Amino acid sequence: MSATRPGRPPTAPSGPTPTPSGPTGAGRAVKVSQRAGPEPDAAPAALLTGVGVGPGEADLLTVRAVRVLREADLVVVPVMDRPGADGDAPAGRAEATVRAYVPAERLHRLPFALDDTGGVTARREAAWDAAAAAVVAAFDGGARSVAFATIGDPNVYSTFGYLAQSVRALRPTVQVRSVPGITAMQDLAARSGVPLCEGREPLTLLPATAGAALVEDALAGPGTVVVYKGWRRHPELIEALRRHGRLADAVLGRSLGLPDERIGPLDGADDDLPYLSTLLVPARRDRRGGKL
Repeated sequence: MSATRPGRPPTAPSGPTPTPSGPTGAGRAVKVSQRAGPEPDAAPAALLTGVGVGPGEADLLTVRAVRVLREADLVVVPVMDRPGADGDAPAGRAEATVRAYVPAERLHRLPFALDDTGGVTARREAAWDAAAAAVVAAFDGGARSVAFATIGDPNVYSTFGYLAQSVRALRPTVQVRSVPGITAMQDLAARSGVPLCEGREPLTLLPATAGAALVEDALAGPGTVVVYKGWRRHPELIEALRRHGRLADAVLGRSLGLPDERIGPLDGADDDLPYLSTLLVPARRDRRGGKL
């Protein structure tokens, strides 16, 4: 991956210019003549950037993230693959976050099977393929830079990785970059006042969908444990915390940054947790600097 900072590439060298067919690639794609060999510092002809937009509040985007979003020819956002995903359906978390910086005419929704728990299913693969085709169509339509806005960080449990692989399979010349974002575990630690890790403490991050055995192993260890996506497995998580004597210190964050946000101790009555919930179980600490 190039070390060049992501952003809008400089003006392309002189040569045949395609007739744009719109940011979403509607219409006939126009083939663009390629130079025999780009200069070492030349900007890529097509750049896909995954942009982490944080846990869901517009003021938690980094300066670089805002710049890349504003400079992109097209910003795509993930939505659930349901009827109306491209119509009047409510905005997803990433879309709602970036609306403060990106005008509606440069936003395009990409449906994904975000709630599919069956592994690599036909529905999930079809969504990946369709999203990649839409991005490639945008490049064929004249876009030089496409940004994919994703909640949290594009390299931490993000749909961006699947999209990037799928786009490169269709168009190997597309360059892929990413802009890091603030993660939900960082936001929850800051809001709850619970440090993620100190001294020699390990930090384990895993989704509840990884299975009960991995969660149990992590809780049996000496470090901090963060569990994402615990919504359907909340009762199981509470029981595991009880077994390991770690329930009292655990902190649950649900709907961070939204009107129904709640941060605090776990409650067995929380059986309606949203998909984007975060569980923070701090390492056992008996004195200041005890893990140094």
